[in-house]
Order: sequence, then structure tokens, then C-alpha cells
Amino acid sequence: MATTERPPSTGRLRAWMLEGLSDLAKQHPGPHAEPEPAHKGQRWWRVMCLTGVDYFSTLGYQPGIAALAAGLLSPVATIVLVVVTLAGALPVYRRVAEESPRGEGSIAMLERLLSFWKGKLFVLTLLGFAATDFLITITLSAADASTHLVENPHLTEALQGKQMLITLFLVALLGAVFLKGFLEAIGVAVALVGIYLLLNVVVVITGLWHVITAGHVITDWSGALTTEHGNVFVMIGVALIVFPKLALGLSGFETGVAVMPHVQGDPGDTDERPAGRIRDTKKLLTTAALVMSCFLITTSFITTLLIPEREFKPGGEANGRALAYLAHEYLGNAFGTVYDVSTIAILWFAGASAMAGLLNLMPRYLPRYGMAPHWARAVRPMVIVFTLVAFLVTWIFDANVDKQGGAYATGVLVLIGSAAIAVTIAARKAGQRGWTLAFGAISAVFLYTTVVNVIERPDGVKIGACFIVGIMLISLLSRLARAFELRVTHVTLDPMAERFVRDMAHRRIRFIANKPGRRDKAEYRDKAEQIKADNDIPTQEDFVFVEVTVTDPSEFEAGLTVRGEVLHERYRVLTLESASIPNALAALLLHVRDATGCTPHIYFEWTEGNPFANFLRFFLFGQGEVAPVTREVLREAEPDRERRPRVHTG
Repeated sequence: MATTERPPSTGRLRAWMLEGLSDLAKQHPGPHAEPEPAHKGQRWWRVMCLTGVDYFSTLGYQPGIAALAAGLLSPVATIVLVVVTLAGALPVYRRVAEESPRGEGSIAMLERLLSFWKGKLFVLTLLGFAATDFLITITLSAADASTHLVENPHLTEALQGKQMLITLFLVALLGAVFLKGFLEAIGVAVALVGIYLLLNVVVVITGLWHVITAGHVITDWSGALTTEHGNVFVMIGVALIVFPKLALGLSGFETGVAVMPHVQGDPGDTDERPAGRIRDTKKLLTTAALVMSCFLITTSFITTLLIPEREFKPGGEANGRALAYLAHEYLGNAFGTVYDVSTIAILWFAGASAMAGLLNLMPRYLPRYGMAPHWARAVRPMVIVFTLVAFLVTWIFDANVDKQGGAYATGVLVLIGSAAIAVTIAARKAGQRGWTLAFGAISAVFLYTTVVNVIERPDGVKIGACFIVGIMLISLLSRLARAFELRVTHVTLDPMAERFVRDMAHRRIRFIANKPGRRDKAEYRDKAEQIKADNDIPTQEDFVFVEVTVTDPSEFEAGLTVRGEVLHERYRVLTLESASIPNALAALLLHVRDATGCTPHIYFEWTEGNPFANFLRFFLFGQGEVAPVTREVLREAEPDRERRPRVHTG
């Protein structure tokens, strides 16, 4: 009886794991993808809710963190935060929206300003801090969501002491959603943000009513503030000092420009200048910043005045959930439970937004650099990697919101600081002296804030450094492993080059790889005679010289344009520009073989010097051990030895 063989379970698992690319990549196309028409998308206020699940959800823990950092001075310190938000971060990201309208953000701006390896290494460093920001968003949001669950009066007894397990479960649930497949649902974001902000409005109005009706609350607070700090100038000074600890309230701007491709814009927008999309993204950023600023000031004020200081500390009922504490205290446990559910939902969805950002950000850069394994293009393996890292971060920080604040703030501040530097450079290049000075001052503020935050809370830079080292190590190994790939997307010959190839196809096709020097008649004559002597080739045989000029060796792949010319009325020369000499030569040989049906031959001289040093020159600068590397690239690209172009070295 015949039976149908089933593929091994490992094969099915592999196929499932590597199935397709990220759905998110379709929503956020990479630099080599065809951009979506600028007029398609959603209204800006709906897209604002997509970034708002990250930005607005910080209200779940920001007032408590501010109270711990500044104590009675929390409202004053929050006002400083709002000033920095509206006068610093908002103008910076409005400019980023102009300079990077496809959603690449400030990292892409800096990538364009820096070239070669220094640009790549700088981008990898920023990616490390971006990974810190997004991963800590996942773990911190899950930790705060679990805090709201554990501290709910109806669940306290059943869930007490299980916050770590709950946090890990929420992170795992997030990973499971992405393993199944996830598309950003703007409609869900609108519902979550709308309900969450409405509930917060109720809590704020109720809190302000209790502050106003209980007059002694304000007088008690102001008296204690004056006793503790003396005068207004001392208060402002202390608020400036503690400001870096409140930097979590600045999160969301990088996400705001990342979602630009979703903004509808105008019907007349073009890909080169989507004026409507830029205008509406500025509305998005401004509205989100104003809404968040109002909530930051009012929530900081009512929580500081109405919640006893001891409740903010670890173990207190308001730790990590100050507004939820007020909701239960003044509006009852029923309303408080509804508020908890809304907060848990938006915090969890903020983690989903961060995971989406990670899955969009890494494939945007690393594959272009040749610094990601092939499986990194598939979403499921990356989800597993990020989920496992999130487990580790949760365990290291003991699922504690306060302990993760420093790491989160570091990631946020580094990204905003890099954006400020990017727009400063852009303004200077545009000859805008006033904006250059203004953005330079903003950059100085964020650099100071970042340095202070790193000094006071080094956990963030330690975690960031771990991500940076990990990304660079994986990138280096991947680049080494993929060094012998063809790395040429297409080959185009100009009419003269095509004429050379057609002419050679009538006899044996012979190329000479030549490193261009003076390019005089003697150079080509001597090179041809040497190749003939080294390889015992008859003197009547004809050759075409091939010369490759290395452009940017840090680039991994690109197209190849081949130009033909006749020098000194005798010598035919093909000239190419590429990031790597061996890979370009191999691509040319394969193209000529496919175009003519003949097997081409190429002749080299052996490279002088240490083979290992020459390989490093190839790896870093695209030249060095040319002959054997060209042969190896051909071997990997064409496994059939009979069809493989011939490489000769003498």
C-alpha cells in the first residue's frame, strides 16, 4: 500500500519560522522598497493615536516616578519637563518630519551625514540605544500593567507576590501575538487612546475638585515646599537638577515620526515633496505634545497633593500606579477597576507598538549593511529573540518599574539628543543661522540631560552598551559570513561595453584584471605581456582590461554599471565602480557568461604581502586578496564547476 511521505517536523517548523517577511515591513517599507503613494493613509489624528499608545501610556507610571524623583517639587519639575517638551523636543521633531518625510527618523538623517564605516558604526550605536528604548518600553509597560493588576483591591490577595510571573506572561503573550502575525491596528489604537484619555480626564477633574474644595491641601503643600526649599529660585534650581529623572515624559516623539507613512496628506503630494503629509505630521506631533503636557502638569499636581508621600515608595499602594490609586480612592473600586483595565490594555498595546518598532527598525538598516543573517528578514525568529531578551531584562530588573526608569530614560534621551544634533547640522547646511543656534542650544540641553542621567543612573547606558556590543558582534560575524556573496543586485553595460562583449563572444573571452595607475600606453602593454608570459598564452591572443574603482567599501550591495572605452587607440578597457573589487568582477563574469553563452576567463597577478592582512583589506576596504576571493565568490554563486567562469593567477 502506497503511503505519502510527510516532511520531517523539523522541516515544517523551519518553513513556518522563516515564512515570509514581516507584515510590518509592508507597512513600513525599507529604503530599497517602493514607497506607497503619499496621498494614501489615515487622518493625522487617527495616526496620532497609534503613537499615542506609547506616548500617552506613560501616564500610568510618570506621576509616580516624578513624585519619587522630586518629592513635593514634582509639579514644578514637571513644568520644566513640559517647557523642554514644547520648546525643545517638539521643534526638533517638527524639523525631523521635514527632513525625513518617509518615516526613517533622525537615525537616517545622521546616516546620510556620515559616510563609510564611521557612519555605519554610528548608526549601529544608535540602533543599540533604540533597542534599549523599545525593549525597555516592552518590559516596563508589562511591569506597570502587572502592578495595576496586583494592586487592584479585587485581585490583591490572589496575585500578591506574583508580579514577576504576570510580567513574564504579558511579555510572552505579546510575543505569541507576533508569532501568529500582527498588523498595526489604528482603529484599536484610537479606541484605546480615546477611552484611556477620557478616564484620565475624569480622574483629573475629580482630583482638582478635591484639591480646590479642601483648601488646606494647597496651603499645606506650599508651606512644606517653602520650608524645604526656601524660595522660588532654589525650587527652580532643584527642579532643573532632578529634570533628567523625569525624562520618561519625553517618550513618543521618535515613534511620532516613524508613523509618518500612515498619514494621509494631500492628493497632490509627491514622493519627493509630500507637503500635506509633512504638514499633518506636524499637527500630529504638536497636538500630542500639547495634550500630554496638560496631563503631565495636572496629574503631577493632584497626585503630589492628594497622595501621601509614603505611598509612592516601593511597596506603597501608589508606586507605579498613582492615578489608579486616586481613581480607586475618590471614585470607588468599580470605576478604579475600569481604569485599571484601560491602563493595562494601553500599556500592553504600548509594548506591541514597541515590538513593531523593533521589527521595523532592525531590518531597515542591518540587511543593507550585510550585517544581519538571512533569517533576520523573517519576523518569527526575530520575535523569539526579542522576547527572550525581554525575559532577561525583566528578570534583571525584577519586574520593577522604578528600576527600569533609568534605562528607559537613557534610550529616550539618546534618541532625542541625536535628533537634535541631526537637525542642527541640517540647519547649518541649509544656511539657517538662527535655527542653527536654536537647535544647537537644544542639543546642549539634551546632551547635558543625557550625561546627568547616565551618571546618576548608569543602568541605562550599561543595558545600552550590552545591546550595542551584541549588535556589533552579530553584525561583524554576519558580514564575515556573507563576505563571499555576490552582493550585486544588477549589471548594466553601456553600448561600448556591450560591443566589446559581442566581439569577444566570437572567440575565447579573456579579461585582465588591472589596478589602474597612470593609465598610459606602457601600463597596458606591460600588463598584457606579463599576463601572457605568466600563463603561457600565445602572443596573438587578445584581451579586454577590467578596472574596478572602490567607492564606499562599507556598503554591502548595489547595482553595477559597466562602461567601455578605448585607450591609446588600441586597448579596450571596461571600468566599474563598486564597494568591493572581487564581488564586482565575479558579477561581471557571470553576466557576460549568461549574455553570451560562453565561459569567460579572467587573469590576475598574485597579491604581494601577508594573506591575512590582505583579507582584512578586502573585508574593510573592498580590495586586497582579489584573485582567490573572486574565485570563492564565483564558487558560491555558481556551484556547477563546468559553468563557472575560469580564474587564472600567475
